[in-house]
Amino acid sequence: MINPVIDELEKEYLKSELPTFNAGDTVKVFVKIVEGNKERIQAFEGTIIKLHGSGLNKTITVRKVFQGVGVERVFLVNSPRIDRIEVLRRGDVKRSKLYYLRERSGKATRIKEKIEKK
Repeated sequence: MINPVIDELEKEYLKSELPTFNAGDTVKVFVKIVEGNKERIQAFEGTIIKLHGSGLNKTITVRKVFQGVGVERVFLVNSPRIDRIEVLRRGDVKRSKLYYLRERSGKATRIKEKIEKK
């Protein structure tokens, strides 16, 4: 962090209850959707293919396949529109960017699950 004044201002907007996640993890992102005067929460479940940035500007790109079409969404992790993020599976991958999943389909998109020691 370069400027301590900016860091101090950003500190109040950072979310503290975020889980740790990496590329290859399967997550469920709960997004607040505003329709007219109603507000609801919509879940988006998929695999993290990219982490970008740090601090207040940290984003994740989540990919899922819906009805045979690949859908990717970029989420600003510390946004007030994000209600919560749940990590469903931990992926065991050797890369930080999983762009190769875009060309694959079916069983070829499977990622090994990381087995954690107790």
